[in-house]
Amino acid sequence: MMQKRRWKTVGLMRKMLSCAICTIAMMALLSVHLHVFPPYSKLPDPYRLPHPQIEIRDKILGKEQEQSWTSEITPPNVYKGPLSSHQCSERNPNCTKLWKPPPNRNYLPCTQPSPNYTSPSESRGYLLAHTNGGLNQMRAGICDMVAIAHIINATLVVPKLDKKSYWQDSSNFSDVFDEDHFINALANDVKVIKKLPKEIGSSMKAVKYFKSWSGMDYYQEEIASMWADYKVIRAAKTDSRLANNNLPPDIQKLRCRACYEALRFAPQIEAMGKLLVDRMRSYGPYISLHLRYEKDMLAFSGCTHDLSPDEANELKMIREANDNWKVKDIDPREQRSKGFCPLTPKEAAIFLSALGYPSNTPIYIAAGEIYGGDSHMGDLQSRYPMLMRKETLASFEELEPFTNHLSQLAALDYIVSVESDVFMPTYSGNMARAVEGHRRFLGHRRTISPDRKALVRLFDKIEQGKLKEGKYLSDHVIESHRKRQGSPRKRKGPISGTKGTDRFRSEEAFYVNPLPDCLCQGQSQNLNTSIITS
Repeated sequence: MMQKRRWKTVGLMRKMLSCAICTIAMMALLSVHLHVFPPYSKLPDPYRLPHPQIEIRDKILGKEQEQSWTSEITPPNVYKGPLSSHQCSERNPNCTKLWKPPPNRNYLPCTQPSPNYTSPSESRGYLLAHTNGGLNQMRAGICDMVAIAHIINATLVVPKLDKKSYWQDSSNFSDVFDEDHFINALANDVKVIKKLPKEIGSSMKAVKYFKSWSGMDYYQEEIASMWADYKVIRAAKTDSRLANNNLPPDIQKLRCRACYEALRFAPQIEAMGKLLVDRMRSYGPYISLHLRYEKDMLAFSGCTHDLSPDEANELKMIREANDNWKVKDIDPREQRSKGFCPLTPKEAAIFLSALGYPSNTPIYIAAGEIYGGDSHMGDLQSRYPMLMRKETLASFEELEPFTNHLSQLAALDYIVSVESDVFMPTYSGNMARAVEGHRRFLGHRRTISPDRKALVRLFDKIEQGKLKEGKYLSDHVIESHRKRQGSPRKRKGPISGTKGTDRFRSEEAFYVNPLPDCLCQGQSQNLNTSIITS
C-alpha cells in the first residue's frame, strides 16, 4: 500500500514537472515573438553604428519613418537590396541598356584657345554684372559676362548674385562658387577682381541693359564705345545677353572654359555634393529625376492637370501677383496638349516603368518642395519606393549650413544630377538644360528627354481606359525615345520661318549643347570626367 502511494506521488510530481517545463518553454517562445527590442535609432549613442548608410538603409526599410514619400519606405516584397552593374548584367541582359551611356563617337572636350588667341591687354575699364534668376540662369549669365569682358577688353568684377528674385537667397558669390579658383583659372583670359576700386566715382559709372542674344559687332562697337565716357559699365541683367551661334571659335571655347572649368562650386558645397553622390552610388546605378513640380513652376507655367480646384486657384493667384511674369491668362489644357507642362509625378512613374526601369531602381529627387507633398507623390512612391532626397541621404546637421540658401541647395542637386548614371528632367527648365549640357561635355552621359507632347496623348488614353500599360506601351515609348538619350549631335539652330527675337529664342541654347564648339572627335586636350574635383 505504501509503495503504491509512493509511485502515485512520483507520478504526480512528474506530471507537475512536465507542465512546468512546458509552461517555461511556452513563455520563452512567446517572449521571442512578443518582446519589442528598441529600434536602431533609439539605442544609446555608444551602441549606434556611426555609419550613414546604416541610417539610410533603415529609412528605406521603414524602421524609422512614417509612411510618406519623404520617408523612403520600401515594402519587403519590393526591396531586393542595392543594385550593382555586375548584378544588373547577370540578372537581366537588357538591364545594361538602361544604364549604359550612349556611344559618344569619340567626342571629347577641346577648349584650349587657338594660336591666334590673345590674352587680355591693358584694361579699358570695369565690367560690373548683376546676375538675375536662379542658380543655373546665373551660372550661364556669369560665363557670358566672362566672354563679354574679353570682347570689350574690360576688367571683370566678381559678379553679384541675384538676391531679390522669387528665391530670396542672400548668398554671395563666394558662398556658392570657389571665388579664388574662378579668378586664377581665368587669368589668361580676363582680369577678374573681387571688388571695384574705391577711387572710382559714381559719375564714372553707367548702367546698361545689354541686348539679348547680341553678337560681336554689338559689343565691339556700341558697348565698347562707352569707354570714352565711363570707367565702369554695369550690366543690369546677365541672362541670354550673348548669341548662341556665329561667334568666333575662341570666344565659344572661352565660354566653355568659364562654365566647365573656372566656375567651380565652393569647397563646402563640393564636399557635401560628393558625399551625397557616394551615398547614392552605394545602392548601385541611380537615376536623378529633376521633378519640376514645385509651386513656382506650376504657377508660372499655368499647368493644373491632376490638381484640385483650390490648388489651381492658388497657383493662379500667385501668377497674377508676380509682376515679373508677364503672361497671366493661361489655358492649362492647351499648355499640356502642346507639351509645355512638366510631367506630373504619376506621369513620370508611368514613363520610367514603360522604359523598363524596375521598381527597385534608386531614384534621387532633384527638386525643391513638391507641390501638394504626399498627395501628389503617392503613385511615384508606390512604383519606385527607393526615392531619395538630400534630406534622406544626409543628416540635419550635415545640411544645416546650406539651409535657407536655395542656390546652395540647388547646387547640391546639380552635382548629384551631373554625376548620376541617368538624368531625366520632367521639364526643360534652366537646370535641366544646364545639367544636360554639362553631361554632354563630360562624355555624353545618358540623359533622357521626355517627349512631353507625345506622352500626353498616351497618358490621356490610359486615363480614359483606351490604353493599358504593358508591352505595347513600353515598345512604343522605348522606340519613340531611342534618339532622346543624350547621344552626340550638333546644337540645333533656329526654327525655320522665325524672325527677330523669336528666331534667337527658338535656338538651342549654347550651354545645353556645346557641340561642335567645345567637343571634338579625337584625343582630348584636357579630359575631366567628373564635376567633383576633390
